[in-house]
Amino acid sequence: MDEEYDVIVLGTGLKECILSGLLSVDGLKFMMANGALVRVLIHTNVTKYLNFKAVDGSYVYNKGKVHKVPATDVEALKSPLMGLFEKHRARKFFIYVRDYDDNDPKSKEGLALNKVPAKDVISKKYGLDDNTVDFIGHALALYRDDSYLDQSAIDFIKRVKLYAESLARFAGGSPYIYPLYGLGELPQAFARLSAVYGGTYMLNKPECKVEFEDGKAIGVTSEGETAKCKKVVCDPSYLPDKVKAVGKVARAICIMSHPIPHTNDAHSTQVILPQKQLGRKSDM
Repeated sequence: MDEEYDVIVLGTGLKECILSGLLSVDGLKFMMANGALVRVLIHTNVTKYLNFKAVDGSYVYNKGKVHKVPATDVEALKSPLMGLFEKHRARKFFIYVRDYDDNDPKSKEGLALNKVPAKDVISKKYGLDDNTVDFIGHALALYRDDSYLDQSAIDFIKRVKLYAESLARFAGGSPYIYPLYGLGELPQAFARLSAVYGGTYMLNKPECKVEFEDGKAIGVTSEGETAKCKKVVCDPSYLPDKVKAVGKVARAICIMSHPIPHTNDAHSTQVILPQKQLGRKSDM
């Protein structure tokens, strides 16, 4: 470890491996240190080791039932989530999202999206009711709470547009894809990319301590050896005294003996349960 690096990345999670790959491609000299999550380091291109599959469907829980998430003007007219008049209002909104272009002022229809809050665009301009706002904000834009309603509308519009464009790209099942052999393939693939471009991996390094000098990170010490560097990238768990928890995520694995009802017996789906449907302050 008696060597100096441009960047030291602590951890082999998804974010760390993506960054390590990108930094290596950019020509920086770096090292990663962590446990043995990456077992095989093969000098190759990432795409050669990743096969993706589209998720079969995207659904939202509403009033005790699971419904397909509408993301286009055509799907809005067919959705059982809305009444007749609400469908037409939602259709107009989806057309606006579809036609929106950052570089075309006409597509904004006079709205200053970087200043107007999202709730004004949704409720005042298009008159969508709370139920529709709920599934658009949480099942399409993927917000975890309702704070986005008071924030500028530009991010909200771009999220919904991304959802619709991704849906169109993968021919209507859902806008989501995942690695054929699981999410663990992603960090492994980016680790391989990093190795191709000269990244150095040091596995099974215990108790990595970030060294500071005048408030700046200058290296990482493990087993009595210190590797110098210009920058350190790490998971928050490596610096518990410098971070503050702002939220929590609860995870569970449920083994089912049958497909989820009302999902057309799909083998893979994403089902969003918005907070208001559950009487909670967070989505499931």
